[in-house]
Amino acid sequence: MRNVASYRMRRINEALKEIIGTALTQEVKDPRIGFVTLTGVDTAPDLSHAKVFVSVYGKQAQKDATLEGLRAARPYLQRLINEELTLKRTPTLEFVYDASVDQGMRIQALLKASGVDGLGPECDPGDRPEDDQRDRSEDDPGNGPNEEEDS
Repeated sequence: MRNVASYRMRRINEALKEIIGTALTQEVKDPRIGFVTLTGVDTAPDLSHAKVFVSVYGKQAQKDATLEGLRAARPYLQRLINEELTLKRTPTLEFVYDASVDQGMRIQALLKASGVDGLGPECDPGDRPEDDQRDRSEDDPGNGPNEEEDS
C-alpha cells in the first residue's frame, strides 16, 4: 500500500509543479517575481499543505522580492490548482527558497578557482573523442580489410 501512496503523492507533486510553473510563466504578472525555477514540490500525505521549493537567479534583494511576490500570488495559484485538479482538499502553498542550486554553483566556482579541470561526466576518461574513434574503427566492418562479395 505504501508504494501506491508514494506513487500517488509523486503524481500530485508533479501536477502541482506543472500547474504552478505554467501559471508563473504565462499568467502571473507580478513585477517582483524574477527569474524563478521550481525545483520541487513536497505535499503532505493529507493534502493539507505543500512546500514549493524555488530557486531564484539574482541578488539577495531580488530573491526576497520574488519570494514576496510568490506569497502574494498564493491565493491565485491555489484557485488554479483547485480548478485543475480533483483533490479531496487543495493544499495550502508554502514557498521555500532552495539553496541547493546556489551551493552547487559555489562549489563549482571553488573547484574552478582551485585549478581543478575536467570535472563532470563529459570528461570521463572513457569518453574522450579519440577513444570513440578507436572503438568505431574496431566495430565497423567497412574500415577493415576489403572483403570480396560472392557473385
